[in-house]
Amino acid sequence: MTTLKIHNIETAPEASKPLLENSQKAYGMIPGLHGVLAASPQLLTAYQTLHELFTQTSFNEEELTVVWQTINVEHACHYCVPAHTGIAKMMKVDDAITEALRNETPLENAKLEALRTMTLSVVRNRGNVSQADLDAFYAAGYGEQQVLEIILGLSQKVISNYTNHIANTPVDAGFQKFAWKK
Repeated sequence: MTTLKIHNIETAPEASKPLLENSQKAYGMIPGLHGVLAASPQLLTAYQTLHELFTQTSFNEEELTVVWQTINVEHACHYCVPAHTGIAKMMKVDDAITEALRNETPLENAKLEALRTMTLSVVRNRGNVSQADLDAFYAAGYGEQQVLEIILGLSQKVISNYTNHIANTPVDAGFQKFAWKK
C-alpha cells in the first residue's frame, strides 16, 4: 500500500507541474518516483538536478550503473533496482554487470569492482572510508574526482531510495519485469 500520494500533472503543486511535464517529455511517462517527489517541488527539483549532474560526471554508462545500482541494492530499494535494471538495458550496459550488481557478487572487471567496493565503503561507513580503501580505489585507476562523484551519486540515490521506502512507490509498468527483492 502506498503511503504517500503519487501526483500527476493535474494534482501536483503548481511549482511541480513544469517538472512533471519535463519528466513526461523525457521518459514518455511520469515515473512514480517523480509523482511522489512532486509533493515537494524543492525535492523534485533537487532530485532532477542531481540526476542531471551525476550523468555529466567522468563516469561512463557502466560506471554510472555500478554506482547507482550498488547503492540501490545496499539500500534495498524495491523501486530503484528494477528501474535501474531497465535504465542499464537502455544504456546498453552488459547484462552480466547488472546481474552481478543485483546479486551482490563481485564484478569481473577489476576497475568496475574497485568502483563497486569503494561505493559500498562510502555508503556503509557513512563517508568514513579508510586510507586503504582510497589507496585501492586510486590503484584501480580512479582519483579524487571520482570519490567526490560517488558522493554526488549517493546524494541522488538517498533522495530516491528513502522516498521509495517511505512511499512504497509501486514499480512502474515498464520495469515490473525486472522486479527484485533483497
